[in-house]
Amino acid sequence: MTSQPTAVIHDIGYRHYDGPRLGRASATVALAVQSLRGVFGLGRPARAKIMPLLLTAIMFLPAVVLIGAMALAAQKLGNYTNYAIWMQAVIAVFLAAQSPYLVAPDLRFKVLPLYLSRPVSVVDYVVAKLAALSVALFLLLAVPLTVVYVGELLVDLPGPPRTSAYVAAMVGAVVYALLFSSLGIALASFTPRRGLGVATVIAFYMFTAGVSTVFYGVLLSVGHEAAARWALLANPFFLVDAVQVALFGVDPSNGDGYPPGPWPCFIVVAVIAVAVTGILLRYRKAAS
Repeated sequence: MTSQPTAVIHDIGYRHYDGPRLGRASATVALAVQSLRGVFGLGRPARAKIMPLLLTAIMFLPAVVLIGAMALAAQKLGNYTNYAIWMQAVIAVFLAAQSPYLVAPDLRFKVLPLYLSRPVSVVDYVVAKLAALSVALFLLLAVPLTVVYVGELLVDLPGPPRTSAYVAAMVGAVVYALLFSSLGIALASFTPRRGLGVATVIAFYMFTAGVSTVFYGVLLSVGHEAAARWALLANPFFLVDAVQVALFGVDPSNGDGYPPGPWPCFIVVAVIAVAVTGILLRYRKAAS
């Protein structure tokens, strides 16, 4: 006696996708755009929007105040290339809060293999995350600078506009974005816990700022001025400021200057290369 089959196939309305397949480039761009939206809290719960929007508003406050002060004083005030140094604490908090968001959940919940199944590769994934954070940091710094520049033009102050200083600051914003996104992703990617990632980035900022200040003061007190200037480069903010000084000849934010020559530029490139290499190695290990 043969038994009758008991399995039943139900039509659940599944339809195959017959549209165009856009490939790796489009998948990478989509991941980068989605990550960029998430950095500013778009498409996330209301509580996730509080920190990025609050920090963005704080970044705009000095720009608005500076425009009002220039209108009242009828003269140019402030320095475009020093804006990031003034607001370094806000930038550091933004980096610490958003870097773990980009990488920690995928590591914690082990969904990275789903991204890498096809067509996105490890390099594509890393490029998308770095691009998202770089654009976010660039906008965080470049938009207030642009507001100040446009305000300076509208106030119609005596003398030519400080276009060269504005361009130098915008180039500096690009360097800030590339350097800090590489460091932030590298530090946050080594732990699947967002809280630990935030603490790691903040600790790195405080450590580099403290070491730079202490060594600068000690070396300056014993008469080693040249070595003291090198010590300042341990702080990533001063490192990028030194790049602006080397490339455009603007006034240094610390008043005493940095090591002469293109060495700060070489150091920035080396740090970015090491950080990106570390990220790629970390994700190749996680993907395996």
